[in-house]
Amino acid sequence: MNAPLPDETRGAADTQVVVLTGVSGSGKTTALRALEDGGFYCVDNFPIVFLEKLMELSGHTAGEVSRIGLVVDAREQRFLADAPRILEELRRKGADVTVLFFDSSDESLIRRYSETRRRHPLAGDSGSVPEGIAAERKALAGLRAVADEVVDTTRLNVHELKRLVHNRFIGTASEAMGVTLVSFGFRTGIPAHADMVLDVRFLPNPYFVPDLKPFPGTEPRVRDFVLGQPDAKAFLDKAEDLASFLIPRYRAEGKTYLTLAIGCTGGRHRSVAISTELASRLGKRGIPVRVWHRDVDKE
Repeated sequence: MNAPLPDETRGAADTQVVVLTGVSGSGKTTALRALEDGGFYCVDNFPIVFLEKLMELSGHTAGEVSRIGLVVDAREQRFLADAPRILEELRRKGADVTVLFFDSSDESLIRRYSETRRRHPLAGDSGSVPEGIAAERKALAGLRAVADEVVDTTRLNVHELKRLVHNRFIGTASEAMGVTLVSFGFRTGIPAHADMVLDVRFLPNPYFVPDLKPFPGTEPRVRDFVLGQPDAKAFLDKAEDLASFLIPRYRAEGKTYLTLAIGCTGGRHRSVAISTELASRLGKRGIPVRVWHRDVDKE
């Protein structure tokens, strides 16, 4: 049985720490991004000697920093030799620390370096990638020996690696994708962060109906006018089916956020009514959606 944490670190006893290590080019950055997308507080190239202090500080965040993801690798050569000892000491004290060592075949690592045209961090004066890989494997032997799991990424693509990390450390707690519906006006430009854009300018425009022009698409009279069009219903049926089809498939590929933008001319009437109704429909399917009417208050 592990001994309890001492007083100075007892506040971080519930902090989960995932240490990602391994050879350069094996996918550590991709894995770290997957943890970050899942709500972990993440730090790349972290000096391992500060880990206990970081866990202590996490105990003073009222639970806001309770999951930490760190990359510890051969770039931090000054403290690398101490890493296995520090990790083992924390484990003996009862800390929740998991170490994943990422590896890949020499052939795949050489190919990845060739594709990115990056210099290997341990290549030395010769700049030889194979020599750098050999030196790095030797430098990381101690960390590999204390790893809870060695992950071979030779045959994994980016999406498969992200899914592996998600299933290992995040699971059902973060399976709901963050979906945002943005209504906007083409007159002021398409939202730069939109993943998909739908155009509803084919619908009759309340702007040209004097009694409706002053009111936004959230007003019941405007909403009923827009949604009462046969083409509006047909569009919503198709958009609902499309979104319901895509969202679980995006999620399966490791995507955690989806922004769907729906535009009309000014962003006050048609796009507002349509996006609000589409959000309601998706909500009934169990898909939580955030709605943002970007241009509704613009004249």
